[in-house]
Amino acid sequence: MLAPDQCKAARAILGWSGDDLAKRAKVSPETVVACETLGSDAKVSTLQKIGRAFAEAGIVLIEDGETSLDGGAGLRWRKGKP
Repeated sequence: MLAPDQCKAARAILGWSGDDLAKRAKVSPETVVACETLGSDAKVSTLQKIGRAFAEAGIVLIEDGETSLDGGAGLRWRKGKP
């Protein structure tokens, strides 16, 4: 699932404000703040909306343990990003 630090990092890479993400994900700006501060909005549907917004912008979210590399959750550009 989307971690608070992943959300912040993805926004930074894309140069998006919290309001930009809220508009693209069709959630409230307050929801973005809640997700980024201790992941306090645990609704799966909200996290999916935010994840889709990042995916549409070319960001791939990597979950903890998803790769063989030592490390936690992260993100990267999709190959052939827009």
